[in-house]
Amino acid sequence: MKTLLAALLLATSAFAQKVEVTLPSTAQHGHLILVFSKDEKSEPRMQMDEQYQSAQGFGVDVGLDGGASASKITVDAKTFGYPLRSMAEIPAGDYFVQGVFNVYEQFHLGNGKTVWLAPDKGEGQKWNRKPGNPYNKPVKVHFDPKSNAAIKLTLDAVMPEIKGTKDDPEVIAANPATAKWLKYMRFKSEKLSTFWGRDTYLGAWVLLPDGFEEHPQSKYPLVVWQDHFSESMKPAFTAAPPAAGASARGASGYRFFQDWTTGRLPHVIMLYVQNQNPYYDDSYVVDSANVGPYGSAINDELIPAVEAQYRGIGAGWARATAGGSTGGWEALATQVFYPENYNGAYGACPDPVDFHAYQNIDLYNDTNAFVRKGDFGSVPIAADRKPDGSILANTADEFAFEQVLGTKGRSTEQWMIWQAVFSPQGADGYPAPVLDPITGAIDKSVVQYWHDHYDLAAILKRDWPTLGPKLEGKLHLAVGDGDTYFLNNAVHLLQTQLDATRNPHSDATFQYGPGMPHCYTGGPAEYTMQQNGANWPQRLLPMMTEHMIKTAPAGADVKSWVY
Repeated sequence: MKTLLAALLLATSAFAQKVEVTLPSTAQHGHLILVFSKDEKSEPRMQMDEQYQSAQGFGVDVGLDGGASASKITVDAKTFGYPLRSMAEIPAGDYFVQGVFNVYEQFHLGNGKTVWLAPDKGEGQKWNRKPGNPYNKPVKVHFDPKSNAAIKLTLDAVMPEIKGTKDDPEVIAANPATAKWLKYMRFKSEKLSTFWGRDTYLGAWVLLPDGFEEHPQSKYPLVVWQDHFSESMKPAFTAAPPAAGASARGASGYRFFQDWTTGRLPHVIMLYVQNQNPYYDDSYVVDSANVGPYGSAINDELIPAVEAQYRGIGAGWARATAGGSTGGWEALATQVFYPENYNGAYGACPDPVDFHAYQNIDLYNDTNAFVRKGDFGSVPIAADRKPDGSILANTADEFAFEQVLGTKGRSTEQWMIWQAVFSPQGADGYPAPVLDPITGAIDKSVVQYWHDHYDLAAILKRDWPTLGPKLEGKLHLAVGDGDTYFLNNAVHLLQTQLDATRNPHSDATFQYGPGMPHCYTGGPAEYTMQQNGANWPQRLLPMMTEHMIKTAPAGADVKSWVY
């Protein structure tokens, strides 16, 4: 496949139209992303997507890993693209064209390796809105793949800083309507700083219980809420009433604020951690050869500091964790890797918990992640779907999408953060590829590393004699059986495995939503998925604290925070 693609690009490059992009003098090292779109509904840079409706993109490394920097970059038929793989395949017509240069920096890692990566600038690893990234305003052009005339672009604009804007956590924390309860901490992690070879910080939103100031002798349980990067607290916490006609989810932040501040919910501390990093908007909260010791940093450094400052009880029986999607995987992994530090994990629609179902790929039995072949036919492996089964994306296209956004695992998107978290570090300092992003060939030696270190089902099976007794009453999962990313398949595999356990027999709970897509959180069947999702924290907190009180050791403080 690689050879065929190379031959096609070579054959078409002689007559395909080119785009010449002039970079500013500050853009010496990074990755150029050039985007074509057919309409003006939003800027082209905002229309790139992993699903088939995506705008057309091309990616070029500049000045990285021994490569030369240049002030002008040519994008032509040889440049790898997505959804179309070559510029020569773009039909003649009028398009809006925009370039973005994702600026990289050198990281001198603590182990002596040096890598080029895009540091997060407070935006949560979004290349198309990262402060300091050069870009151009969209330009309407007529493109003809057979023309010899070059289209010329100049990246003469720069994305603005976040500091002092409505997205700045310090500005959000200063809101007088919520400041009594909502605090923000910027925490320097010594473990992460050592790993990355530079000062590295975690952001921590701390939501204090109602009555915290009025009960200075009280100490409180801690609930760690896991989620993707957000500038503000997750779950949403706002004193601003929703606009008329807002959806249940849109109004959830105000409802949560009302319930939290009027004594209708248990008195706990809620913690949401911003742990974006050079590979993604989230670290997956485990120790990783490539992303760093985020599990240790959060559990051994940050959480003790938060509990010390805000009167946390500071014991495993009085902690719980919850989250959905990435946060669902993190909640389960946190409970499994720190079994005595937490007393309950509540995960919804978790990322793959069994690599037999890595979304729709079986890493152990498939030889290729993009296609399954029979004796006389083949079928592409689907990646995204609607609940009715309609396919929205295949794995080959999703990996091509990420390859356009960044080579060597630097896309800052979903497949590559899994690779960064789960893989060993390669000799070049970057994550060892679990599969070839162009051909789909799976590297079984890397898969074995994944199995041993991060396949949660495999770890639970291997270590059940010691883990099982420590996880009684603690594992709770929910997922829609029409999950957009096929994540329900891995959850079913995990349940089958846990149902077969003995000594002890697992009491993990599972709830499935028939026909429900991604982000299903379980809940009473008489309410819609959206209604149950909107009040998920309110449903979980009483369950969490009831279990804490029931299982607290003799003499534990189960009263000072109940008022």
